[in-house]
Amino acid sequence: MAEFSLANGNPLTYQDKSSRHGFTKFKIFKNLGVISFAFMFLFTAFQSLSNLQSSLNKDEGLGVWGLAVIYAALVVSCMFVPPVMIKRLGCKWTIFAAMICYITYMAANFYATWGTIIPASIILGFGAAPLWSAKCTYLTEMGIWYADMKGETHSAVINTFFGVFFMAFQTSQIWGNMISSLVLQRIPENGTEPLGDEALAVCGASFCPDTNLTNANLDKPPQTQVYIMCGIYLGSAVLADIIIFFLLDPITLDPRKVDDVMDGKCSLKLVFATLRHLVNQPMQVLLIPLTMYSGVEQAFIAADFTKSYISCALGIWMVGFVMICYGVTDALCSFLFGRLVKYAGRVVFFAAGAGLHIGVQVTLLLWKPIPEQLALFFVLAALWGMSDAIWQTQLNALYGTIFSRNQEAAFANYRLWESIGFIAAFVYSYYLCVNTKIYILMSVLILGMAGYCAVEILEHRRKKQSTEITN
Repeated sequence: MAEFSLANGNPLTYQDKSSRHGFTKFKIFKNLGVISFAFMFLFTAFQSLSNLQSSLNKDEGLGVWGLAVIYAALVVSCMFVPPVMIKRLGCKWTIFAAMICYITYMAANFYATWGTIIPASIILGFGAAPLWSAKCTYLTEMGIWYADMKGETHSAVINTFFGVFFMAFQTSQIWGNMISSLVLQRIPENGTEPLGDEALAVCGASFCPDTNLTNANLDKPPQTQVYIMCGIYLGSAVLADIIIFFLLDPITLDPRKVDDVMDGKCSLKLVFATLRHLVNQPMQVLLIPLTMYSGVEQAFIAADFTKSYISCALGIWMVGFVMICYGVTDALCSFLFGRLVKYAGRVVFFAAGAGLHIGVQVTLLLWKPIPEQLALFFVLAALWGMSDAIWQTQLNALYGTIFSRNQEAAFANYRLWESIGFIAAFVYSYYLCVNTKIYILMSVLILGMAGYCAVEILEHRRKKQSTEITN
């Protein structure tokens, strides 16, 4: 539908539409590329460093406690920080300031102690929510402007912009993990003697935090290698912030949108709306276990699989290579499953995701990891990533479909319960044996799938009743 000027009643031209915000098509594409590559550099550092925390900073569980603190701070930040920061700083400077929070965490890993990692984790957690909120707002606004220029639907262009962004973002798993594996790879001075059967016997499901180990694979790499790796990651994060500072153009949000959506008071409203949604929506309660499972399973692959299987049997330098396989499979399947679900239906994908994860978990319980079975490490990581792709794409879509009339409160609940899953898994990671953690995973998944099945039954009845009323 053509838009018309209020001043003279004539149709708006391309120049009229771009003059509203001062962005040409070239400028929009330039900023889309800038924000995509900046996030790629930032998460090249953060995601890969997160994968190494349970192995690199394992003393007294410092690394996993730091990750738990990040998600605890993130829960609080989601409710209160983003609206205030975006309103006062704007999207560009919110992103710039939030990236400094990530840089602080990278720097803390040069001297990893309770006095550096925990405060840096709190800072990062509080910066993460405004970073992602500002990014989403920025891309959405540019998508709307471009759609208006081209006469296309807003949703189609916004989805395309987010697709471009996540295509660049997901490659950070490749670059970051490759850096860690290449920098931490074994050299003659580190010792290359193969492990004996006694050392390998405690790897995998038998691994316990309090086991007295004589496993050279679990020794912290030489400090020089750690400094080099942390230096590269810190440089990557700083480069991301420099890109934002010099190349990202600030945008001006619609004043009405700033007042209505970004008002600091809406933070408290969102808290009450989130709690009200939890109390008044039985289907939300039924989805809590599966939503928590999404956090628990991601924490397991990042903290327990990396340490108890990869580092223990192969060495910390192999973590990156195996996690590249996980990340690439996750990204490709996320893209593929999002398009195939309209043909097979979401029930098929949820069942496949549960079946895959149960199968991998049973394998992890029974399998004794040894270096000679190198291919199996990559296969299990790929299968885990394939199933994770189902949870990340289909669970988000389920929330959007089931709670279409109250999406903000629904997704606030999603972030809350997924984060609680992360926090719980990272906290008990230092205290429980791996076989116990796998049993917890299986229990939460079975309970979650039972809740999901109940939701599908309730949704089917609701649609049936709606159809009968209409007829």
